[in-house]
Amino acid sequence: MTAPRTPGPIVASQAVLAPLTDAAIFLVLTVRPGGEDTVRDLLEDVSSLQRSVGFRLPAGQLSCVTGIGAELWDRLFPHVDRPAGLHNFRTWKGTRHTAPSTPGDLLFHLRAGQMDLCFELAAKIVERLREVADVEDETHGFKYFDERDLLGFVDGTENPTGHEAARAVLIGDEDPSYAGGSYVLIQKYVHDLTAWNALKVEDQESAIGRSKLDNIEIRDKASNSHVALNTIDDPDGNELKILRDNMPFGSIKDGEFGTYYIAYAATPDVPEQMLRRMFLGDPWGNYDRILDFSTALTGGLFFVPTAEFLDDLPTVPNSEE
Repeated sequence: MTAPRTPGPIVASQAVLAPLTDAAIFLVLTVRPGGEDTVRDLLEDVSSLQRSVGFRLPAGQLSCVTGIGAELWDRLFPHVDRPAGLHNFRTWKGTRHTAPSTPGDLLFHLRAGQMDLCFELAAKIVERLREVADVEDETHGFKYFDERDLLGFVDGTENPTGHEAARAVLIGDEDPSYAGGSYVLIQKYVHDLTAWNALKVEDQESAIGRSKLDNIEIRDKASNSHVALNTIDDPDGNELKILRDNMPFGSIKDGEFGTYYIAYAATPDVPEQMLRRMFLGDPWGNYDRILDFSTALTGGLFFVPTAEFLDDLPTVPNSEE
């Protein structure tokens, strides 16, 4: 048996374990050369900005998780080793579908009970970075009925909770320098609802691996169903978990209907293995059936340091020393 891993100190972590909310904004930025000092100043102030905005409506439970990409990490902390699992998002190209890697140095995952809190904090963050960074993507997510996506199925059913969530999401003694931190992968999917809704409900259920109405996992599910390909085990047969905080987004005017996939994990190996199986297939070519109706537009991987790390960033040595 594999010895149980010890998660990092929960109290020092960012709000990666915060519950799902009714509203969210996913903000991805790239930082121009020379903007590192401005970014460092902003990172040390994010928690203060979040408290200032959230204090106006405490019941709104505003939270903000900040992630840093691999290339920006090297620019911000040139004398500090990268977290063990931090690298650029890997492109996965299968027989028919591709998970692209797209630009992104910073991720801000803003959550609250109502959109105005998320919007206010997002505006303040972008204003601080306006002269040194560009917004690559801004997606507004919303709760859709009983935690369903726009395909009509409940999303996030298998999310771990409590201590199990902490073990799955927070780095432990395997990378002690960054214990309590996490990794987050993001992808923005758009759905072809016309084609999807043309399917019989039974065919939709076969593609997902769950019943649509009551959200029960199908016992004899298809090998290319979404559930089957996203269920992976360790060598001892224990299921490996991630924490998904996916949310629907869309525009009726533009005919855009999608799901913003966001997954937190103690190591990117687990969600990456899921993506490999989805796009490449297991075995090769047996890709996730849902990809015939859902197209990935973006892909990013970020490290989520502890709140303590952000509040007191490592000192950058003077180049003249």
